[in-house]
Amino acid sequence: MTQKSFKYRFFPTPEQETLLRRTLGCTRLIYNRALAARTEAWYERQERVGYAETSSLLTDWKKQCELDFLNDVSCVPLQQGLRHLQTAFTNFFAGRAKYPNFKKKRNGGSAEFTKSAFKWRDGQLFLAKSSQALDIRWSRAIPENAEPSTVTVKLSPSGRWSVSLLVDVVIEPLPESQESVGIDLGITSLITLSTGEKVANPKGFKAKRAKLRIAQKSLSRKTKGSNNRHKAHLKVARVHEEISDARKDFLHKLTTRLVRENQTIAVEDLAVKNMMKNRKLSLAISDASWGEFVRQLEYKCAWYVRTLVKIDRWFPSSKRCGNCGHIVDKLPLSVREWDCPKCGTHHDRDINASKNILAAGLAVSVCGANIRPDRNISERQLRKPISGKKQKPKS
Repeated sequence: MTQKSFKYRFFPTPEQETLLRRTLGCTRLIYNRALAARTEAWYERQERVGYAETSSLLTDWKKQCELDFLNDVSCVPLQQGLRHLQTAFTNFFAGRAKYPNFKKKRNGGSAEFTKSAFKWRDGQLFLAKSSQALDIRWSRAIPENAEPSTVTVKLSPSGRWSVSLLVDVVIEPLPESQESVGIDLGITSLITLSTGEKVANPKGFKAKRAKLRIAQKSLSRKTKGSNNRHKAHLKVARVHEEISDARKDFLHKLTTRLVRENQTIAVEDLAVKNMMKNRKLSLAISDASWGEFVRQLEYKCAWYVRTLVKIDRWFPSSKRCGNCGHIVDKLPLSVREWDCPKCGTHHDRDINASKNILAAGLAVSVCGANIRPDRNISERQLRKPISGKKQKPKS
């Protein structure tokens, strides 16, 4: 059994929208108050406040006269908000994320309902404190006899309502394929396959940049706090949503196709955060969404029993000749084609890199070798890992 999320749009009635907006507002308020309390406790008294302490604070807040409205909404989303805050701090202390930020009303919001806070009856969803079922647009059917274990209601910054149903499903593995592919990520071509195929980068942000610029200029002219400024905010949010939807749709179709066609997929383990520090390329890299592309490949390969191999980021896939193994000293990004000085083979930079990534990926999957650059000594490219820690190449 695998947990899978099914996301749908829905259109609430005026009464439902009022209740949901109250719920989102209360969830945001509790999250921000708990974050402020934890921050204050640490900086003023060096005390660590965890989920149990914030849950006790929530009980006290509900008893206060000025916060009596917290009792008008379901208590489950409030408790779930505190759990999400605890997860955010766990990720922060583990070095996986930055310090948690306060939530803002203009960013929409979300509320999570567990089984005790909703009813699933005859294919209809009833949320707590609401007598009417949500008017959901069922764009695809959920598996038969499947019941949601968690329901998440989300309001996007553009005002679009969506609901996500988390259900347990059995995903049938795809038929075994004999094909393997190496993938080189890029900007002009989003991916280059070891088969020689290049998939162009749709550049969703560039396509909507002029429209976004007009909307943002209109927003900047509006008086802060006015109703016209609120409307301008929605227009900007809708443009951002168009960009995001187009990008996700393209990546989902591309990754699904790659997983269906290939049994083994090899990609580079790129440090995208570090690469974003390059001001000249940061916009193009963020628009390409390399991290999201690899993330989708990871969970889809796990679903359909495919093998995804991540090649070490220090492996010289572009500078290594795929014919003789010679590694050139320098290969600037402006050089898209080059000739090997040792064997004279002419290479397309991206296709050569994808073929080297595939070869390295097959070596890793077969014998567990670790890919490390060793100056220009091609014979020692594959080495057994000495320990679990990553080693930087010798300077």
